[in-house]
Amino acid sequence: MLDCIQKRFRLSEKKSMVAKNLFWAVVGKVTTLLGSLFVGVIIARYLGPEQYGLMNYVISYVQLFQIIAVFGLDSIEVREEASGKEDFRVIIGTAFVVKMVLGGSTVGLTVLTSLVLNADSYTTLLVAVYSMSMVANAFNVIRNYFTAIVQNEYVVKSEIARTLLGAAVKVALLFSGAGLTLFVLASAFDYVLLAAGYFVAYKKKIGSMAEWRFDCRYASYLLKESFPVLLTSAAVIIYQRIDQVMIGQMIDNTSVGYFSVATRIVEILVYIPTILAQTLAPVLVSSRQVSEAKYRGQAQTFMNVALWLTALASAVTSILACWMVQLLFGTQYLPAAAILQVLAFKAMAMALSSTAGSMLIIEELQRFAIFRDVLGCVACIVLNYFLLPVYGIMAAAVIAIVSNVVAGYVADALIPSYRHLFVMQTKALLFGWRDILKFKSVIRG
Repeated sequence: MLDCIQKRFRLSEKKSMVAKNLFWAVVGKVTTLLGSLFVGVIIARYLGPEQYGLMNYVISYVQLFQIIAVFGLDSIEVREEASGKEDFRVIIGTAFVVKMVLGGSTVGLTVLTSLVLNADSYTTLLVAVYSMSMVANAFNVIRNYFTAIVQNEYVVKSEIARTLLGAAVKVALLFSGAGLTLFVLASAFDYVLLAAGYFVAYKKKIGSMAEWRFDCRYASYLLKESFPVLLTSAAVIIYQRIDQVMIGQMIDNTSVGYFSVATRIVEILVYIPTILAQTLAPVLVSSRQVSEAKYRGQAQTFMNVALWLTALASAVTSILACWMVQLLFGTQYLPAAAILQVLAFKAMAMALSSTAGSMLIIEELQRFAIFRDVLGCVACIVLNYFLLPVYGIMAAAVIAIVSNVVAGYVADALIPSYRHLFVMQTKALLFGWRDILKFKSVIRG
């Protein structure tokens, strides 16, 4: 199929590499999403709304702290490796050591705060089990390297294998009548499987991890560069995940279960701009080095396509919400359908925000992004605090959209350095639909 595409469009070597990378990115994400959805469906049906809600509360709680373990290094690592300014073995080795140290430290912090905030010792136990995934997450440095050199093929197979093996483990647990604890442990084990797959892919295609080199000076540079991204990412993860934690604290775990079902479906839509961003970021970096005008044109098309493809998917999902929830999760989760009808448009708001966020990294303007995302974080927490007890989980669905719009669009108009992005976003909202069939122009070299 790739050969047919190359012959049909007469793609150059560079364009062929981008098309191949996009193909593998899509294959990997589709497989992961379908596998995740399948596993989520069977686990949700097996556990029921209350226990499934507790499981998602634990995952959301840990992910509030996981951003410390990542420390915003992923996007900076991709940028540095794509630019070629430093030996990639130094970049990847330094980032790996930093992530391992941060991951181990964050596990202790996560468990400690859970002990302080939760009187329920069982919930804290589940938090401790799942938080171990943060250490294995350090192997994402390998994925970042393959992303930077536009060769996703070599990690996609690892992700597919992880998805299939992880699904097999959870299905086995289901048939053996396992309890919630083992399902949480299996979810953490997914990260170990993925780390092993990345290791094998790197060893086979690039070389040995023994060649990685840690540079204390460069570690300081990476931490300094990534700190603004950390602050931004912390704000983002808070207003993306705090709703489920607040629902669990202020309402009950059953409500978390309903909200989690809707969120799981919406997460599929969010991967549309994510796939495009991960694949095209190195291309946009290269274009900017050649011509600012060329970069601006490609970036606008990228934003237009990502926004309107996501908008179309959001509308279809909203229309089919009742049918989708009943078909996938069963009648016991039907209250989630009304939530999904609203929450589906969160994906559109996130597409508008995340495409601009990718350009902030490329243009090295991430140091101001904290103001952008703090606004969304504050809006999310304050609105949920006052409206959640009154209007219930439907309020959380509306607030999820509002907070993303505040952070990813309104804030760009308020921050002087980002107003050019606000102009691009406004153009995408008004006229971006015209480019939805012109994806080829995004990768034109």
